[in-house]
Amino acid sequence: MNDRLDLASRCAQALYDRDAASQGLGMRLLASGPGSATVGMSVRADMLQGHNTCHGGFLFALADSAFAFACNSHNAATVAQGCSIDYVAPAFEGDTLTATCNELSRGKRTGVYDVRIDNQHGQLIALFRGKSYQIRGTVLAEETLK
Repeated sequence: MNDRLDLASRCAQALYDRDAASQGLGMRLLASGPGSATVGMSVRADMLQGHNTCHGGFLFALADSAFAFACNSHNAATVAQGCSIDYVAPAFEGDTLTATCNELSRGKRTGVYDVRIDNQHGQLIALFRGKSYQIRGTVLAEETLK
């Protein structure tokens, strides 16, 4: 495994291990790489809104988690500066959703990332764009990098 891929994997796993929100929603870290991440989540009954479809807030949370794992994959502590989402199709109870995030650009402090959420049939559910901002610090402690 190359060093960049190994670092990205370790950063994503460390963030996931500390992320009680994503774990509490049943999200699973499926893959990670430099500037990328894939996260899965099954739609539960308690995630449905009044029209009996997945509440948009849960879709946003899924995309936001994939975004977080991707933009922190370079071991520079990074947070969201702004995000937007477009809901394309409904997700239903029992659906298995996959959010795939890819880095479009990354500068010294800011980056732009796109997330695509698909259901188990490959149907597009939502599109999310996140803008990141690098803060002080790292994801992994210095002693773990050796």
